Amino acid sequence: MYAEERKRQIASLTAVEGRVSVADLAEKFDVTAETIRRDLTALHAEGVVHRVHGGAVVNQAFLTTEQPLDARSRSASAAKNAIAREALQFLPRHADAGIFLDSGSTTQLFAGLLPEHSPARNFSIVTNSLPIAFDLASAGLDNVQLLGGSVRAITQAVVGGTALRTLALMKADVAFIGTNALTIDHGLSTADAQEAAVKSSMVTNARKVVVLCDSTKIGNDYLVSFAPLDAVDVVVTDASAPQLFVDELRRHDIEVVLAQV
Repeated sequence: MYAEERKRQIASLTAVEGRVSVADLAEKFDVTAETIRRDLTALHAEGVVHRVHGGAVVNQAFLTTEQPLDARSRSASAAKNAIAREALQFLPRHADAGIFLDSGSTTQLFAGLLPEHSPARNFSIVTNSLPIAFDLASAGLDNVQLLGGSVRAITQAVVGGTALRTLALMKADVAFIGTNALTIDHGLSTADAQEAAVKSSMVTNARKVVVLCDSTKIGNDYLVSFAPLDAVDVVVTDASAPQLFVDELRRHDIEVVLAQV
């Protein structure tokens, strides 16, 4: 496991469990206690956790910064690929179905699998992601609609009033949604209010909502919540997701699928 991925999982565990110890983390990740101390010091400096004697506790501040799409694509890549494959089982069964594809690194991997899924070639696909629209069109899918509006450079996602007005007139059988963070209290959240508005509209106008969320995002909390847990039907994550959190999601009647990396 790369150091950056380990730190993100430490941040997730801290947020879910409230407190983590150096000894437990060293055993879990099979590294030295000194390595864990360096990780916690770095996370403390970033404002992600609060360093205390022997470990760390949750930092209640909301996150506001986000990584560019190319950097996010490199993070937890094995888990994201596994999640994308598992999410295929939630595609509609009828050929004339409509789906929303949200912007994001994991949803882009998911979209890359659709051309090999024969029924999906006939779906009506609506997306606000420039890379997803380009990939699907390049693969020969004809029924792909890219929402109009302004483009956020950091995520290559289309946002704004034009996109929202278009979505307000649409319905989809399934929305496949990405998220920067997932918590019990704050639900799905992201850093940007305009992108959150598009995500929220996709959630509202879909009959079923499937969230693609790798375990490093669990327990993080970004500034703008765009959907509560009761708006979610399925969470597809990876097997590193904290069991405590998985159990809590299931208590909220959410189907949880753990992808094996």
